[in-house]
Amino acid sequence: MPDFDLPLPQLLAVSILPILFAITVHEVAHGWVAKLLGDPTAHRLGRLSLNPIRHVDPMGTVLLPALLLFVSGGRFMFGWAKPVPVTWENLRHPKRDMVLVALAGPVANLLMAVFWGLMAKIATLLPEAQHWAAEPLFYSGAFGVLFNVLLMVFNLLPLPPLDGGRVAVGLLPGPLGWQLSRLEPYGFFILLGLMLSGLLWTVIDPVRQLFTNLVLTLVGLGA
Repeated sequence: MPDFDLPLPQLLAVSILPILFAITVHEVAHGWVAKLLGDPTAHRLGRLSLNPIRHVDPMGTVLLPALLLFVSGGRFMFGWAKPVPVTWENLRHPKRDMVLVALAGPVANLLMAVFWGLMAKIATLLPEAQHWAAEPLFYSGAFGVLFNVLLMVFNLLPLPPLDGGRVAVGLLPGPLGWQLSRLEPYGFFILLGLMLSGLLWTVIDPVRQLFTNLVLTLVGLGA
């Protein structure tokens, strides 16, 4: 992976599409799977659109990614969109189906990481005369892999309200799942504490590296 040692304007130019689509497709996947399993809430509210404007959260989609992009130079970023509403009572098998709905977002990010990896691979195959297009395509593809994998791994942490927390609540026996679900109002503050302490990166970075290497190997960019 490149080190993204680019001037800030160029870094913003190659990262904006991967960020917007990673967050948008993540949320649409939740709503799409919920619809398949019996809950049309997101569809009725127009949240199954790939128009990023319908999903933008000013803090999670704009301010936080921009701040982390500036501070880390593209090495560490995450963000979020407005959550897609799911009415669990409409699901045919609520406990099981909520697990599938929660998993849909991270799975979508994994598929998006593969897509962006393929874009980066295509960039390496373009002739020298098309260097003007190959370089930004490669950086956008590489950034798309990085951001989507990071978003996937981050969301799979078993802490409500993250997707991994909802999966854990659905898979654990009733009393344990209920106890874990009670952490949801405090989940953001727990994540903030883990982030400030440095423990969050320690936990997720090895998994991020593993999936990044798997994606790059799959598309033919591995070492």
